[in-house]
Amino acid sequence: MGAACRALLRKHKQGAASNAPAESIDTTMKTLYLDTFSGISGDMFLGLLIDLGVKQQQLEQELTKLPISGYTLEVEREQRHGIEGCRVQVRCEETHHHRSWSTIDKMLAECDLQPSVKQTARKFFRRLGEAEAKVHGIDIDRVHFHEVGAVDAIVDLVGTAIGLHLLGVEKVLCSPLPLSRGMSQCAHGALPLPAPATLEILQGKPVYDSHSDKELVTPTGATIAAELAEFGSFPAQSLGTAGYGVGGWELTDRPNLLRGILYQSSSVASGANQIQLLESHIDDSTPEQLGNLLELLFMAGALDAGYIPLQMKKNRPGSLLTVVCRPEHAAELATLIMRESSAIGVRSSRCDRFRFNRRSETVTTPLGPARVKLIFDADKFIRLSPEYDDCRELSRKSNQPLQQIYRQVETAAYEQLDLTAREIFDD
Repeated sequence: MGAACRALLRKHKQGAASNAPAESIDTTMKTLYLDTFSGISGDMFLGLLIDLGVKQQQLEQELTKLPISGYTLEVEREQRHGIEGCRVQVRCEETHHHRSWSTIDKMLAECDLQPSVKQTARKFFRRLGEAEAKVHGIDIDRVHFHEVGAVDAIVDLVGTAIGLHLLGVEKVLCSPLPLSRGMSQCAHGALPLPAPATLEILQGKPVYDSHSDKELVTPTGATIAAELAEFGSFPAQSLGTAGYGVGGWELTDRPNLLRGILYQSSSVASGANQIQLLESHIDDSTPEQLGNLLELLFMAGALDAGYIPLQMKKNRPGSLLTVVCRPEHAAELATLIMRESSAIGVRSSRCDRFRFNRRSETVTTPLGPARVKLIFDADKFIRLSPEYDDCRELSRKSNQPLQQIYRQVETAAYEQLDLTAREIFDD
């Protein structure tokens, strides 16, 4: 750390006022609870995010980074059963364009959105693609989306990833989902409700019979909930800000609304939490397979993963794979390990994890914005760490060495941020 940075740190520790840039993204760490009494869809979720504070202009500006056109975002205030919320509709010129999963994934991987936004959006479409592949009995690379691949669904799902980033949401909780009975018309013809893809996406998730013949939970809505949320009841803490995303149905038995409550953490405390540890010895997978497995594990929700070289039976060189995950993700990740490698078994154990607390912030540099992690022991600031993905992006765009980018981001962080403990996020 340079002398200027050390001086700025001493200044902050002495209680000097922060000097955060006026136009920086609000990255206060928040928890979003989804009260899905009338289901969830992509457009309802996007409306909810706007109702909770995402600016339409900022959302539209980020969406221009996608190579798609021929649509407008229509945002209106509407009521359902006397309750007002935000309704979002994507008006498209394009009506019959089908896109493959691989086309959408490549488009997202190569666009200029924030790395974390791209990762979330790609996870959404990966989950949808796997569900469609299972339903139709084909490989994911042969999946061609119809409704899901249309412009409106791409805008809904990518817009959701953008909106969550702009709001600074780090954790999503969700109530059990209300499933419907009846028939729905789609590109394949008449399909039973819940839609087959919706059932596949929600396997293992808590649901109940809504006694409705309208499609309350769509495949895109199911994807958002399944990919992002932990399911349970209202958090046991002071209520936060409520917002409503308005759906397209006029229902007699309930308002067609997605209610969300935005909570803020009120304290910082280091300590332990329970995680699941997965391990497997792998001796005959190729380096390419092992690299791909690591990427898939992180996309599927692993908190950490890595390999250690080891000497196995019959003097074979191999690797010890260790994965850290939340307990509710353990079964899914263990299956992924056995499916994508030569492993035929995975050891699993529950243990405590001790960790420092962290807070994420965004700083402005001459080359563009970048995120940093602030590390705290309880309420005491310890250090900060620039986000690698953002620094790498700035390095490539500016043709400057990565180490130099790190120094610029660190300097900007000490100049612009309040280094006192506030809200935290936990992984």
